[in-house]
Amino acid sequence: MASYASRVRSDIDRWAAGGLIDAPTAEALRRDVETTERHALSFGSILAMMAALLFGAAVLIFVAANWEAIPRLGRVGALFVLILAGYVGGAVVKTRGHPAIGEAMWIVAAAAFGGSIALVGQMYHLSGDESSAVLTWCAGTALAAAALRSNPVTVAAVGIADGWLLMTLLGGFRLFGKTDFPHLFVVVAVILFALSYWTRSRAARHLILLSLILYAALFALDNNVVAVSLALAVVSAALFAASVLAPAAVERIVQLGGRMPLQALIGFLTGMAMLQFAYANEAGVGFVLTAALTLAGIAAAILYAGRESRGLRWVAYLGFAFELVFIYLVTMQTMLGTAGFFLAAALILAVLAFVIIRIEKRWAAPAVREA
Repeated sequence: MASYASRVRSDIDRWAAGGLIDAPTAEALRRDVETTERHALSFGSILAMMAALLFGAAVLIFVAANWEAIPRLGRVGALFVLILAGYVGGAVVKTRGHPAIGEAMWIVAAAAFGGSIALVGQMYHLSGDESSAVLTWCAGTALAAAALRSNPVTVAAVGIADGWLLMTLLGGFRLFGKTDFPHLFVVVAVILFALSYWTRSRAARHLILLSLILYAALFALDNNVVAVSLALAVVSAALFAASVLAPAAVERIVQLGGRMPLQALIGFLTGMAMLQFAYANEAGVGFVLTAALTLAGIAAAILYAGRESRGLRWVAYLGFAFELVFIYLVTMQTMLGTAGFFLAAALILAVLAFVIIRIEKRWAAPAVREA
């Protein structure tokens, strides 16, 4: 982010010197860059978050290891002090110009809150299961994120919600029919998505969308693979089309930094991959049709949104590589020979590489002329 901000500042100076923008506009742009830079997550901030999580885990493990030796009132008091010190101390530190350390202390407090639920529940023999405890932890962390208007704490709440989803499905063996499917996750995701606007957490919105794709994939495995996967692919394709045809309107709603096409492509590829797995045993018309639609979708994604997003291009390239390997694994028994397949694959890759190189050179040409 710092490198990007430096480049933007130099561009602003160049535009102002060349008379392209006036002085007030240049100053407004500089202030906007500085504000964005302050909110960026640097490598030092990431290290501070990791240290905070390790510190919180160490304290909770120490308390749990000496649980029987600590008086009951002392146990509750120690946990309460740890949570209070994390939230209040983080706020104080952040107001004094150390936002990374303050956010890290809030993460410690959120982790301490989750550990406290388990330890206090054990101490007082409270009824309930682990899934309910994790959901309570998520709710408490979300409330803290709303009160503190914290980007990292919002991301932590989303991560806890994802843990609850996986715990409910895998821990409860729902995929084998033993518990109810956790449809409540959709409600939780919607609430957290709304919260992310208040806390200005773009990362949380990205994580929520990826989590909903995972939810749809797990729901497809649990119910009807073909129907749910097809719905996921169609909805993702519609979102991609909307984000390409009306990018400004979509960005005003989702506020993902222009990366809605990337999320839509991931959803589309996930849905189509599951459809192909469902038709893989037959290797008939259904499989051929889904494979053709997948390749067409990848080409359309590169053509209509690849210029603006390098990440989308990489996802599209990986999707194409996966598609090629999967087609080979399914159809190799019906082909004349492995050598024939590799020859055809080599020709396809050569043509694709030529087209991609030509497209990227054409995209790069205007930038070179402007420089």
